[in-house]
Amino acid sequence: MSFHVVAIFLLLVRTNANSEGDALYAFRKAVKDPNNVLNSWDPTLVDPCTWFHVTCDNHNRVTRLDLGHAKLSGYLVPQLGRLQHLQFLELYKNELVGPIPKELGRLKNLVSLGLYHNNLTGSIPSSFSNLSNLKFLRLNSNRLSGRIPRELAKLGNLKILDLSNNDLCGTFPTFGSFSKFPEQSLKNNPRLEGPELMGLVRYDDDGLCK
Repeated sequence: MSFHVVAIFLLLVRTNANSEGDALYAFRKAVKDPNNVLNSWDPTLVDPCTWFHVTCDNHNRVTRLDLGHAKLSGYLVPQLGRLQHLQFLELYKNELVGPIPKELGRLKNLVSLGLYHNNLTGSIPSSFSNLSNLKFLRLNSNRLSGRIPRELAKLGNLKILDLSNNDLCGTFPTFGSFSKFPEQSLKNNPRLEGPELMGLVRYDDDGLCK
């Protein structure tokens, strides 16, 4: 391999690391961290793979973010959608508030999304329908509202779905991947009306379902 090829490769790796480091640091700035679990997230370091709770592959690309039960409070940030090689995003059992950024729908390699037991509000992004590799989607025990996007039913690899203990409303899809999930996946959403009838969505109550 020539010197120029090696130099270009190293430049690409460094640029990718900088981009991912910037995305992670944007999240760090958006949260309060009373236990200093993000203390190693130093923006002056080129490689975020040296940070605690961050896992990378052999090409120094971020593949896991494990921050469950870390007592973090604050917001999710749209910059997390830049972590193009991320496979596991685990932020469960924290005190995160605000909406789920639609930009998380860009994480095409995501296998597991664990945001359960927070205080997230707003709707479930329909952009999640782009997460074709997703196997585990756990959004339970938040304060999410609005309809369940019927586009999620096309996630053919989805094995575990938990949307329970929220404030979701309207009807829910029963086709595609949703045909195999038990009622437990949707329990304790008092405003859910039941399944779609013959694959049709009722829109007459849109003013009430928000």
